[in-house]
Parts: sequence; structure tokens; C-alpha cells
Amino acid sequence: MAVFNRDTADEVSRGARAVVVRAETHGMERRDSDARLEEARGLALAIGIDVRAAQTFRVRDRKPATLFGSGQVDQIATLARAEEAELVIVDNALSPVQQSNLEKATEAKVIDRTGLILEIFGERAATNEGRLQVELAHLDYQAGRLVRSWTHLERQRGGFGFLGGPGETQIEADRRMIRDRMAKIRRELDQVTRTRSLHRARRQRAPWPVIALVGYTNAGKSTLFNRMTGADVMAEDLLFATLDPTMRQIALPGLDKAILSDTVGFVSDLPTQLIAAFRATLEEVLSADLIIHVRDIAHPDSEAQRDDVLDVLSELGVAGEGAVEGEGGEDAPPIIEAWNKLDLLDEDSAAQLREIAGRRNDVVILSALTGVGVDDLQRRISGQMTAGAEIHQLRVPVADGAAIAWLHEHGEVIGSETADSEVVVTVRLSESALARFMKRSTA
Repeated sequence: MAVFNRDTADEVSRGARAVVVRAETHGMERRDSDARLEEARGLALAIGIDVRAAQTFRVRDRKPATLFGSGQVDQIATLARAEEAELVIVDNALSPVQQSNLEKATEAKVIDRTGLILEIFGERAATNEGRLQVELAHLDYQAGRLVRSWTHLERQRGGFGFLGGPGETQIEADRRMIRDRMAKIRRELDQVTRTRSLHRARRQRAPWPVIALVGYTNAGKSTLFNRMTGADVMAEDLLFATLDPTMRQIALPGLDKAILSDTVGFVSDLPTQLIAAFRATLEEVLSADLIIHVRDIAHPDSEAQRDDVLDVLSELGVAGEGAVEGEGGEDAPPIIEAWNKLDLLDEDSAAQLREIAGRRNDVVILSALTGVGVDDLQRRISGQMTAGAEIHQLRVPVADGAAIAWLHEHGEVIGSETADSEVVVTVRLSESALARFMKRSTA
């Protein structure tokens, strides 16, 4: 067997020939095996990788050294050679030891699911904040690994080193560079977060509700966002077509103004580094009055994708157990499910789903591409925003500026008067918003 050449492997980049493999443990998966493998292919194609073959391997016990069994490793090596693959993409999380051993066995560069997603985010991030967040996530991922394909920090490139780089470097020196760079990025992100908070505070002074679109990647969030706002956010049949959040003002029936926010798509097994890095960006979801969960209802794994989104929202502190029924967590905004891609369903399937959606008050079925059902969604949003809205007089301590700002953000402040150490705020609030405010005040 030829000796694995790291220098050659580290030159792999866009257009590289690759095979995608996945280890599946019996009884541990909630997703359709073929759909999950197709998603892995889609992730690779999203950054221009030439996927020559894809295969799932049933694994009884995950091997600490290679993840796969020895016979399966030989099959993967044979597959890689037969397809002349320069890259093996493993749709699982790999330890540094497993990654290194698989590279030696296959004589090809190996990256895992986390590395692939980080590479996509590194290429797609368009704003300064997005690039900083992705780089921080990448550095956090690399910090615990042998830095064998590290690209020196002073070198500028589109990605972040998984599919390219100059080769072996001095590990300790690189780790020190990583720590220093991470500290610098965190300082820069703190400044960005403060600026974002100021922008949010200005919005809070106006009585405009905030509606956040969330959903699995490629569920059609950006298409729906464009349909509702007339914007031209990138919307393609591509995983992670957009990363950076976008906000636009919209008009809704019965509401003068509202803010619609389009956020990054989620994916199963989203790297924890990315969840942490994008927490500041996703604060728009945390502070929303209403969440629209856009689902690709035509996808065979639609239910599993829904669960993946709710898992991420739960990690962010947005959704609790109640979110499954559309009520959100104890202190979370309500959630409406937008069952998208109606245009991809046959007549019988569409009729069946319409019947199911008709029995629920938290579901709207639509096609963001054709516009069918979008008006129904807008009316449902308006109904949710104005449901049970009544005028209340609330006493707030003068020093509690955050509470007053919250009332401006979530209700229509009609007037206010200062009496001694309190401000008497006359505000129109929905029942749910009033309950959230009272709970906030007593916390």
C-alpha cells in the first residue's frame, strides 16, 4: 500500500472528487437513511464538491479507532480508489484519532460532518459579523485537534482550512495562534453585539411586533421572506443558500407595521461550535413576538427536520416542551408552522394535509414559490398578534427602563404618566403578551 501523502491531500479544494460515507447504528436513528445520505450529498454539492458515490454502512458498535469496522474501512478505501476520490466525507462526527486513521487507510483526505458544515459556512458568510462567527466556530473546532492542515492565520482564503492549506505546521505555535485569534474575534464580536443591541433598542421604542422565520435549511424560508417583503434575498434550491440574518418592514392586515426576520437555516447535528457562535445573531429569534417555523412538508423527513429545529431552538432557550404544540416554552413566543412546498405534492397528499392543517390553529399550508396560501399565513399572523388585545394600565418602576422598553416592543403604548417612583403605562397588549410581562415582572 502506498504511503499516505498529507501534502497532496491538503491541496484538495472545490471541484475535488469525493465519496460520501455514513455510519448508521441500528435503533439510534430517527431519520430515513436514504434521505440523510442525500442530505450529506447536498452539503458536499453546496460547496462545489464532485460527489462520485455515497454509501451507508450499518455499524453494530462504533469503533474508537476508525468508527467503522475493519472490513468496512477496507470497503471505503476500495470505493475511494475506484472513484479516484481525493476526499472522503464521513457524515458523522469523527474524533481526531478516527480522522487520522481513516486518512491512512483510504490514502485520501477525510473530513467529518462538522468540518463540512463549517466549510460551507466559511464560504457563505457574507457580512463581517458572519465571517467572524464562522471563524470563531472553526477555531474552536480546530483547537482540540491535531492541526495538520492548518492554514496560517495571516493568509486570506475563502474557506477555513478543511479543504486546503499549506500542510504540516508546528502544532504548539498554531495552538497559541488559535487562542490569540479567538480572543481577538470575541472582542470584535462583543462590539458587534453591542451595536446590534443598540439597533434592537431603537426598534423596541416603536410598537412594532417582530416575526422571525426559522426552519430547516432549504425549507423555503428565504423564498417566503421574499414573497412577503418583496425583497431579493438569495433563495435557491441549495442547502444553506443564505446565512446572514435579514430584516424587513412589512404590513399585515390590521397591523400598521411589523418586522420580518429571516434567519440561518438549521440542520441535523448542527455543530455545537456554530450554535454558540451564532447565538448573538439568533437573539432576533429570542426577542421575537412570534416565530414562523417554515417546514418542507414535501420532504420525506419533514417530521424529523421539525424535531431538529425544535432541538436547536431549545438549546437557544427559545422553545420548551410546549413548542411542540405550537405554544412555545414557558417564556417563549408562540410558534406557527408554515407547511411549505405545497406545489410539490400530488392532489391526494395536498388534500390530506389541508384536512390535517384545518384541524389545527397553529398550522398554515402554503407554497412560497407560487404564493398560494401566503395570504392565509398573513391573516393568521395578524390574528395571533392582535388576539385578545385589550388596554391595560400597568405600573412600572421609573428605574426599570427594560420593562418599559419591553412594553413598547410587544404592545401599543398609548400613553404614560409618572407618579412618584413609578410610571403608569397605558398599553394595548394581547393576553399572551400580558401574561409574559407579568411573569417577567415577578421573576
